[in-house]
Amino acid sequence: MQENNENRKKILSITNLKKYFPIAKNSIFQKEQYYVRANEDLTFDVYEGETIGVVGESGCGKSTLGRVILQLYEQTAGSTVYYGRDRDDVAPKYVEKVLKNTGKYINEYHKAEELANRLTKECEELGDKATFFQLQSRNLAQNNAQTALFNVASIIGGFLAVPNYIEGVNKLLEIHQNNLKISVKKRAFNNNLALITKNEEKANDASDEKKKENFLNRVKSLKDTNAKLEAEINELSAKRDDLSAKLEVYKEQFKDNEDFEKYEKMLDNGIDLARLSYNEMRFLRRDLQIIFQDPYSSLNPRMTIGQIIEEGLVTHNMYKHGTNAVKDYILETMRKCGLQDYMLHRYPHQFSGGQRQRVAIARALAVKPKFVVCDECVSALDVSIQSQIINLLEELKKTDNLTYLFISHDLSVVRYISDKILVMYLGNIVEYADAETLFADPRHPYTLALLSSIPTTDVDSVDRERIILEGNIPSPIFPPTGCKFHTRCYMATEDCKRVPPKLVEVEPGHFVACHKLEKKFENGNYLFDLAKLKQEREEAKKKAFEEAKAQAEAQESVEVEDKAEEVKAD
Repeated sequence: MQENNENRKKILSITNLKKYFPIAKNSIFQKEQYYVRANEDLTFDVYEGETIGVVGESGCGKSTLGRVILQLYEQTAGSTVYYGRDRDDVAPKYVEKVLKNTGKYINEYHKAEELANRLTKECEELGDKATFFQLQSRNLAQNNAQTALFNVASIIGGFLAVPNYIEGVNKLLEIHQNNLKISVKKRAFNNNLALITKNEEKANDASDEKKKENFLNRVKSLKDTNAKLEAEINELSAKRDDLSAKLEVYKEQFKDNEDFEKYEKMLDNGIDLARLSYNEMRFLRRDLQIIFQDPYSSLNPRMTIGQIIEEGLVTHNMYKHGTNAVKDYILETMRKCGLQDYMLHRYPHQFSGGQRQRVAIARALAVKPKFVVCDECVSALDVSIQSQIINLLEELKKTDNLTYLFISHDLSVVRYISDKILVMYLGNIVEYADAETLFADPRHPYTLALLSSIPTTDVDSVDRERIILEGNIPSPIFPPTGCKFHTRCYMATEDCKRVPPKLVEVEPGHFVACHKLEKKFENGNYLFDLAKLKQEREEAKKKAFEEAKAQAEAQESVEVEDKAEEVKAD
């Protein structure tokens, strides 16, 4: 989904994201692999300072989405690109691997594309006769091909279309290696800054003049080292600018090559989280945090509140364990989150649910993250406490410029806190729009049913009939063909049973995956006759049942006649 947010900085881009959980085979003779399809082809962007609400029934993949974005679960396919830091400053190892082994990655892409094309052709030839496992293999192959293309094109760009790509890739490698040196020196520079601050604090607290002098000497030595590092960083940065200028001149010769331009547009300077090593991802954990759903089991019962909040600060080298500075910062963070100073040395079991959730929020926000997944963080709390936590999150969002992915079942809460709302059903996005548009003009029947279920005191809506969905969510292992919602949809047609709908933009910024895109709700009233639709659906079910019964009886009659003929022949 491409959104028009020219004035806002993109912080995350999720493209064709899949998460399949493999199911263990029953025996060694079982050839087919079954999967729980938790997330299926999810694509959306997250912009800095906004809150995206994620809603849907239990089992639709909301919590899985949040954990996959943070790489707590390894994604099956697709890309999750983070823009909160410049890739040139982080210099992840996968970039150098691609630049040093470009031929290997290009071959992997061509093989993946060839397999996807072959399986797609087979399924097209079979048509409706294609089996569930053939369609599953085709979908996975198509996504693997897309991921393989992004893995190489996002780094080498247009050189993917150049037969003799080595010279251009070598120039990119030289720039990357230069950036790696800058990254190493910048981290050393920042570590020295932290040490300077610590030694200055120790010098101020020192009672002995000799100790104070030693600390000040260390500060002077660190400052001298940083002065040299700064000069080296400036020199390397100037070299990077020179190499980049030469690269642009080299690319001029390919400006008339359409394929070169096509792949050049795929260049992406974001950080692909799925391709980071453990240590690289650990380095970015400070930027990407999560507030877990259960405030009881997510806190270590053997640690005090102070220790719980301090753990992340020490792990990310923000403060040293046990110092006055870290204690002051923890108390400041606790006050921000509505916790009193005396709670510092208490254990989780001594707090109520609302207080524990505040501790979980304090722990997540203490490391100054840029993106926070709020995984149903108010669902276990009383209504009065919920409002306090929601207001707290809103206040911290404004003061610290936070970005949230807010997962919840409560649509009233989501409407209040969210800038945009993403509606999920059985692993797919069925509707996506800003909060005001989604509540005023829901286009998907599932969204309309969710909104209909919201308790309200509005007297004008008392007479409006509630939309009650029939049945349960289908199995995520064997989802229905066509639109996954058609088995419960009150507007389903024959096309819905056969053809999966694409996510299309019905209005600027409003995306819907449905075969019926017309308006369905306006000024608090349905623009359709719900009773008539239900009656037609019941009649269609009855007709289908009678046809199936007649077919079964006819089949049974034929079998009886065949058996009689066999007996007669004997």
